[in-house]
Amino acid sequence: MRRLRLPLLAAAGGVVLAATLPAHAQSLVALYESARAFDATYQGARAQYEATSARAAQAKAGLLPQVGLQASASRTDASIRTDQGTGPRDFSTQQAGVQATQPIYRPANWATYEQGKRQYDIAQAQLALAEQDLIVRVSQAYFDVLGSQDSLALVRAQKAAVAEQRAAAQRNFDVGNATITDTREAQARYDLVLAQEIAAENDLQVKRIALDQLVGRSGTTPWPLAAPARLPVPAPAGADAWVAQAEDGHPAIAQARLALDVAGLEIDKAKAGHKPVVDATLSYGVQNNPDGVIDSTLRTRVKQSYVGVQMTLPLFAGFAVENRVRETIALEDQARAQLDATRRNVTQATRAAYLGLLAGANQVKALESAEASSQSALDANRLGYQVGVRINIDVLNAQSQLYQTKRDLALARYNVLLGHLKLRQANGSLRPEDLQPIEATLASSASTGTQPSAATESPMPVPSSR
Repeated sequence: MRRLRLPLLAAAGGVVLAATLPAHAQSLVALYESARAFDATYQGARAQYEATSARAAQAKAGLLPQVGLQASASRTDASIRTDQGTGPRDFSTQQAGVQATQPIYRPANWATYEQGKRQYDIAQAQLALAEQDLIVRVSQAYFDVLGSQDSLALVRAQKAAVAEQRAAAQRNFDVGNATITDTREAQARYDLVLAQEIAAENDLQVKRIALDQLVGRSGTTPWPLAAPARLPVPAPAGADAWVAQAEDGHPAIAQARLALDVAGLEIDKAKAGHKPVVDATLSYGVQNNPDGVIDSTLRTRVKQSYVGVQMTLPLFAGFAVENRVRETIALEDQARAQLDATRRNVTQATRAAYLGLLAGANQVKALESAEASSQSALDANRLGYQVGVRINIDVLNAQSQLYQTKRDLALARYNVLLGHLKLRQANGSLRPEDLQPIEATLASSASTGTQPSAATESPMPVPSSR
């Protein structure tokens, strides 16, 4: 009967876990799209992009005509004294006119226009960085929930295994084959696992709240890792290839490079303080005096048009222009230094992310081997406990080692998946479509009921001793 009880317990555990798997889990891409429309940080970055784009478009106004309409109406009350006497002279004046000015030569305006175009490109680079940050934040929260779920499932599985080992120790004590020490050791380990379960449940709730807040949904449930786990391989191979991609297309490097261009154009604007300004002007106006003017009582109506070219040449501004040029040259040097620092930081971050991804992949392989070894060690300790060459604490320690290895393996796998995204973020090539290969490693909601991840296996029963 005891031997039949073991497979039944395993089957029951598998049925219970399958029943608790989510029926309507959300994919990584779906939650990213929700976060893209909800996350306040990304929405703020998008609003900043819109504002910067509008500000950049304003720079073009300095090259286009400026047209204005003027109109006025006035009443003049005058008193005129002549040799014949003094008399009042009151009259009204109405004026209306249109004036247009077209810049012909304004070097500062041209420099401002070129700066506007580069500032628009800077806004695009900043938005790209914000989008990459959102992808990583959503993925981090997604895998944090999965890691917490796996940790809780493994703690519960360990609790079931320890409870069975405790029952076996109690049976051995009841028949006189063991001392009370085995039972108390098993009880102490069981109490410790209970405390770990409480901490794991709290951690899972916190991680779910963080994911819900990020994506703007309640009750989010990520897809679990498919079994068997097949992690993607970084391509291209070699850190130098990733660094080369970063130099060509990293938004932060592009932003720093554009900032250097803007600083150079600021020097041109400062030097323009010594240059002339030439504008073409065109005006047309009408002046109506229905009661005449001050020296005539005849009604007058004057139409006047004007076309001309105006030049202004600054001669001396109290050395303001010279000092402004010196300031902008220093700021250009600062922008060049910032570009060099950005390149170095991106190179360092890319190499570190690549090496971290390789180390993570190797760690997964090592933990997979450790999992198999820990399973063999547990089986050997169980058998030794049955034949009397091992004590209860040996089995408990082997169980603890196995489940800790399983937890470490699950977290290592998630870290590798996240490491692929962080590597692309480090070299600036991360795009929303890069989530597709990561999502391909997950089990969809249609398969979660029949294909739980390796980290959510049913608890392993402990065979009863003879």
